Amino acid sequence: MIKFKTNFNAFFLFLSIPLIFYSCSSTEQKIYLKKIEGSPAYENSSLTIGEITGDGENFTFSFNINNYELGIQTVNEFNYNLANSAKGQHIHFIVNNGPYSAHYSEKFDTKILDDNSIILAFLSRSHHESVKNPNAYILKQLGEVNNVNLENEFLFYSRPKGTYSGSDTEKLLLDFYLVNTDISPDGNKVRITIAQNQQTNKFLVDQWEPYYIEGLEKGEVSITLELINNDGELIKSPFNPSSRKVFLE
Repeated sequence: MIKFKTNFNAFFLFLSIPLIFYSCSSTEQKIYLKKIEGSPAYENSSLTIGEITGDGENFTFSFNINNYELGIQTVNEFNYNLANSAKGQHIHFIVNNGPYSAHYSEKFDTKILDDNSIILAFLSRSHHESVKNPNAYILKQLGEVNNVNLENEFLFYSRPKGTYSGSDTEKLLLDFYLVNTDISPDGNKVRITIAQNQQTNKFLVDQWEPYYIEGLEKGEVSITLELINNDGELIKSPFNPSSRKVFLE
């Protein structure tokens, strides 16, 4: 019989580490998910709706922003590169959990085909990381037929998005937005599945933080986000799960 000696100090230190599991179907390609630290917090920034006008397809949105400046570059303390907008800080505008559009002014026009759509808008840093304080977003349903309960627990997909090239392929921001829910070691969590080259990598996170993906190869990448309960069951909510394909060239 083999006996194992346990170092309890190391064991409890391990338990204190944020819950991120790594798994890969092969040792040939190792993909990692790491937390981003060093972004300004913007704890006092806020976003509210000023006015929405529309004719059922063409809409104008006007926002009020406090303690946050659109159009400037975010000053970070981390020393690595993430894909960044040359136009600076902006608003991520999401319709029915589709790919976001970026807006650099407090008022803009947009076309929305379904006038009962669910709208999520939140403040974004220039490198597309969301501001996560409770006053930095709005969630609203357009139209008079409110067929979705906005008190539901929501997980919205934000990044990564689109096509990456050059040094931007080395680290991809993975960011999502939670509404009416928290994630924690003993509560809800987000399960992240990253698939590339017929390999599947799964991660489980219990902290609402920005992360970056490292170790991807050139080509297509599939990413799925799932909001799950503490038993690992998918929470029944609109837009859950979310899936995207991105491309590295």
